[in-house]
Amino acid sequence: MIAKLMRLLCLLSCLWFVFPSVLVKAQTPEEWVTLGKRVHGGFGSYIALGIRVGLDAMQRLDAKPRDLDVTYLDGANAPCPCVADGIMIATVATPGQYSLRVVPSKNDSRNFGVILIKNKKTKKSLRYVIPAEARSLLDKWNRELDERQRYETVMNAPSDSLYRLDTDDKSAKPAYNLHQN
Repeated sequence: MIAKLMRLLCLLSCLWFVFPSVLVKAQTPEEWVTLGKRVHGGFGSYIALGIRVGLDAMQRLDAKPRDLDVTYLDGANAPCPCVADGIMIATVATPGQYSLRVVPSKNDSRNFGVILIKNKKTKKSLRYVIPAEARSLLDKWNRELDERQRYETVMNAPSDSLYRLDTDDKSAKPAYNLHQN
């Protein structure tokens, strides 16, 4: 009995040290595409953009998976909130944990989408704005490139062609506050 308990404790100790490194380990483009297809049902440039935004936010906010609270406001020009699925994949923020929300804001024709991301521990936040003009570029990549190429193209595109980033200073905060913690 004691031998079994010791083996169990040893196994749990090993998992304790290994599991965090598995979560933080960068994934290959193929793994991102496979995961995107499994979660979303396909892999397009919108999913890749969500992954890029999610990874960028995690780095800028010094966050680990599940540390972020995300609100995605879907713009009038967006055919679907697919970007939110990419963010979910990258950050592990989910609707089931109440850490990811999608809000239809179809009256905003200036933007494809707006993403509010806050580190739950530090309370620092970022605001990503995807302009309506980005849709034509993203749609072009969906038509002309295969899944892996879409991922690579989105990851390597200049950020200002895809989104504008605001920090949590007073001038960058939206007029509304969806993060009321």
